[in-house]
Order: sequence, then C-alpha cells, then structure tokens
Amino acid sequence: MTRTLLLLHGFTGSGASWAAHLPELERRFEVMAVDLPGHAGNRDAASVEATADELARRLHRPRRVHVLGYSLGARVALRLAVAHPEAVDRLVLESPSAGIADPVEREARRRADEQLADEIERDGLEAFVDRWERNPVFASHASLEPAVAARQRAIRLAHDPHGLAGSLRLAGQGAMRPLHERLGTVRAQTLVVVGALDPARPRAELVAAGIPGARLVVVDGAGHTPHVERPDAFLRPVIDFLQEGAA
Repeated sequence: MTRTLLLLHGFTGSGASWAAHLPELERRFEVMAVDLPGHAGNRDAASVEATADELARRLHRPRRVHVLGYSLGARVALRLAVAHPEAVDRLVLESPSAGIADPVEREARRRADEQLADEIERDGLEAFVDRWERNPVFASHASLEPAVAARQRAIRLAHDPHGLAGSLRLAGQGAMRPLHERLGTVRAQTLVVVGALDPARPRAELVAAGIPGARLVVVDGAGHTPHVERPDAFLRPVIDFLQEGAA
C-alpha cells in the first residue's frame, strides 16, 4: 500500500509551493499538499495548535502518514507529532523551530508580529511582500534563477492580506506554545533539514538535538529554503529517508 505524505508549506506559501517536487514525490507517495489556514485566499487563520488538531482529525485513517513541513509548516508538523503521535509515521522538518522558550522574548516577538500584521492590513499585500522578501533570512534568494524567484513572489501575492495578518497573530512564533520541553516525547523517526547559510540554523539544530534519534542534514549553498534553493540536494535525502525500510 502506498504511504500518504502530507506536505505543509511555510508562511506566505501554499500547497503550490511544492509544485517542483510533486512529480518525484507522487511517483512514490499519495501526496496531500494542503493550504494552511490564512493562506491561498483563505481569511480564516488558526493557531499552530488548532491547525495540528484539525489535521489530526482529517488524517483519521488506519495507517499513519509521513509528514514534511517547512518553517511554519515544520512547527505545525512538530506539534502534530507531539500532540498526535498516532497520526505520524516519519517526520521531516525543514528549517524548523520549537518556538520561543523565553517568555520575554516570546512576548516581544508577539508584539512585533502584531505590528507587522497591522501593516499588512493597512498597506496592502504587495507592500508587505516587498518588505518580506528583504528579510535577512532570505538573503540567499539573491542567487535564485529569475523564473524561480518570480514563482515564489506569485505565490506570496496570491493571498488575502487579512488571512496572512491573522496567521501572524495566531500562528507566529510569538503566539505558539513552545515545544522545547516536549521534543523528547517525539516517537516518529525524524529528519531535520537545514541550509548551511540559514541565519536561523541554530534553531533547527536545537530541534534535531532534542528529538531522540533525529538525523540532521545540512544543505550546502542553501539558506532558509533548501527545497527552493537546492531542490535536488534537498529532495534526495528526504526521499531516501521516507523510503527507508519500506516494504
């Protein structure tokens, strides 16, 4: 029986963010590339916790599924593995975070996300996307091929600004309940993938160190989005990991 693979995109992404990888993945898995709340024109945002709970309900089936999440999607995937271990077989976390442990730092992030959400609603989506693409975490995108960069921008511009604002308020790292103390409870076999150039690399390495038996793959020449910047170097270890030991 073909194993189901759930794909969870990052903030400002959508299920379409995985399009370049679908031909290879669909040859091997039953792929579910969902749109997270507040994305792809949906105004109804939700917290990381509520999103994971809803996915667990939707995934109610006899067999567990593989889960691959990037950034925001990785935080949802991690929450799913912690709160609903019965739903997850193998877990791939790309550029993950377990949240912000320090309550003072977490509140500062929540306030910053609230301000950014207000700016999205006030100034509009295009102005926000212009600002978002200048985020230092995406500095390595300067080397993307023009067609790839244009595709990423088109996905970002396809959202409803109120949906994205709601996602920041409800599912940003300032709003998320941190999971550092629960990493040791993850039962799923786990692969963590991070770009060598990612400024947030220490967060991903912390997640990998906290999950029992987790493996860490560092993708050379990539920043925060290895699946976009180095698609082949990203996909090869992911497929090998997901198919390991398959009958």
